[in-house]
Amino acid sequence: MEIFHLRYFVAVAENLSFSRAARQLHMATSPLSQRIRDLERELGQQLFDRDSHHVALTRAGAALLPAAKDVIGRFDDIPWQLRQALGPERRAAYVGVVPALHPRLRQRLARLETRCAEEYDVKRWPGNSGNLLNAVQRGDLAMALVHLPVHAEGIEVLELLHEPLGALLPADAYAGRSSVSLSELTDYTYVTSAPGTLPTYFDQLKVRLKAAGIHKELSLNIGDYASVREIVANGSVFGITLLSVGNSEEGKGASVVLPFRDFSPTLATGLVWRRDRAEPDGDLHGLVREAGAVFAAPVESG
Repeated sequence: MEIFHLRYFVAVAENLSFSRAARQLHMATSPLSQRIRDLERELGQQLFDRDSHHVALTRAGAALLPAAKDVIGRFDDIPWQLRQALGPERRAAYVGVVPALHPRLRQRLARLETRCAEEYDVKRWPGNSGNLLNAVQRGDLAMALVHLPVHAEGIEVLELLHEPLGALLPADAYAGRSSVSLSELTDYTYVTSAPGTLPTYFDQLKVRLKAAGIHKELSLNIGDYASVREIVANGSVFGITLLSVGNSEEGKGASVVLPFRDFSPTLATGLVWRRDRAEPDGDLHGLVREAGAVFAAPVESG
């Protein structure tokens, strides 16, 4: 006896018609009748009185009907019971990550992934700050680690880190130097990666550079730090980048990064999310709460 035998029996018992039951089950009447006969033979009981005009339950059929419904109900309940036993279903939560994210913020993010593992499957999504912020506003991303400032309606910002910026300069002209001043760079061209790839803070930097007498500017059509570094190595141009990135092993060679003597630019990084999704009845309330705990302690940039 299989579960489908009981389903067929219940359908006939409730319709008291083999033809109506067959239509309900999306099958032909003949195989349905055969399956009922197979069930009767296995149970050793006649379940229906039937002739060409009517169908009625026998005493055995009437006794079997509530038991069959109970078995079918418990069988159909197995997936729900399994989900209950395993706990709430994990939800995918994408977190945006800007390029060159500080290693300590990456460590905090990994801690968040572990801490929320039972409820959320936290995945990372790369992008520049503007694109990531737009994705958070649309609801495509749960939250994002972006460069500040951020000014957007309905967006909460948790400021996490300020990293010092320095001048990316040709090594042959500045080898052995410990710092540089803006006044030394007035004859240089300020080079940046492609428009739209830099944090909005760099717009403020341009204003500061022009006020210091640096008016020549070059924007590349490529959006990566390596391309800027290659151009700087040719001489007569400079860039601005994170001191930590510029002085890494990857950044050493034909260029150097020096702190400014007369200028103290810093790049801020923060965690952003939609305010409504973090409300007590929001879908990200638990994730935002855990993120607040993980990122609450100050992050040292060194």
